[in-house]
Formats: sequence, structure tokens, C-alpha cells
Amino acid sequence: MAQVESYKKQIVESGAQWIFIAAEKREGVFQPPAFLAKHPISFPFLLDEDRAVTKAYGLYHRVGTDALNIAHPATLVVNSAGTIVVIYRGDNQHDRAPIEPVLEAVQSAKS
Repeated sequence: MAQVESYKKQIVESGAQWIFIAAEKREGVFQPPAFLAKHPISFPFLLDEDRAVTKAYGLYHRVGTDALNIAHPATLVVNSAGTIVVIYRGDNQHDRAPIEPVLEAVQSAKS
């Protein structure tokens, strides 16, 4: 999340909207309210407490060596018509989409 914050100006200028979604209970292990109090972000942060969004996009990760009932880390680029034009699904909980290709995809989705 901190990496994305450093690109805020570029994201806003592109006309894109960035949203974080966590497959986590409000009082779960991650403790989102406490984490966000210590590490504030300027983009919307949503909790997928029942994993409905995670499951709808095929990102639910029931059991793995580094996961239990959460989501694969993922980045989706959705165009203005609501169509997913890019999806990056991490192989593990540390595998995140590189920001530069995501920003390029955002620019491409505009056209």
C-alpha cells in the first residue's frame, strides 16, 4: 500500500480510481482498523469480510502454505465500461503486481 501512495499524483492525474480490498474480518488477524491507524492511506479501503468479492473474481485462497481463508494478492484494471482488462494474481502472499505495468495498463484502458 505504501508503494501505491508514492504514485498517488500519477494515479489521480490518469483519471483512475484505486481501491484496496482485503479479504479479512474487521477483527481478524490482520486487524485492519489498527493497521490503518498506524499506516494511513488516502485511497478507499474495503473489507471483504464474507469473501464474496474474492470468490466472485476467482481470487479466494482457502488453504495454502502461506494462506488460510484469504485472497491471493491481486491487481485488477477495470475500464470505464466495467470490463476487466488486466488481472494480476499473485502466486503467494508476497507476490504483488509491479506498479509500472499496472499504470501502463491504466493508461491503455483509457483509450
